[in-house]
Amino acid sequence: MFVTVSGPAGVGKSTTAAALADRLSYEHISGGDIFRTVADERGLTALELNRRAEEDDAIDRALDRRQLTIAEERDDVVLESRLAGWMAGEYADLRIWLDAPLSVRVARIADREEKSIEVAREETEARAASEAQRYLEYYDIDIGDRSIYDLSLSTARWGPDAIVDVLAKACAAYDPSADEGQVNVAVDFER
Repeated sequence: MFVTVSGPAGVGKSTTAAALADRLSYEHISGGDIFRTVADERGLTALELNRRAEEDDAIDRALDRRQLTIAEERDDVVLESRLAGWMAGEYADLRIWLDAPLSVRVARIADREEKSIEVAREETEARAASEAQRYLEYYDIDIGDRSIYDLSLSTARWGPDAIVDVLAKACAAYDPSADEGQVNVAVDFER
């Protein structure tokens, strides 16, 4: 089974996806880790790399194509990124969206990155606006469109263990032969 976990910054995608992959004995692949590694390699913050990506679409497109390639070539994977549900295309068996109020996400980011709430909020809002603009421009993806997701959970309502319990049960209950709601998602990388 190929599972995607998507959601905005600070929602707990990495924590949830890693724990879910561990519970399922699947490989966990983090788009955020890939993005942060690229930023570090270039001596930039994630926000700075996001800003550069506004001018150079090759940054996003290369990372996004890599997600599709992973989905095409592998199984028993939990792929996690903001666009994982879209980028995995027809290869995703189960698409999950995680969310939480902005104030919760900002507090998590501020704590994780050891910065003030104000700075974390400013950077988070700027990053979200930048990404939303690029997704729409590059692929005609409205990041606010949740129609492709099979399951959506608020990580502010339950703790990490409870969230993983729900998701693991959903994965265990999934039967491809009974699936009448598979959403065809095709991203045009050449747009």
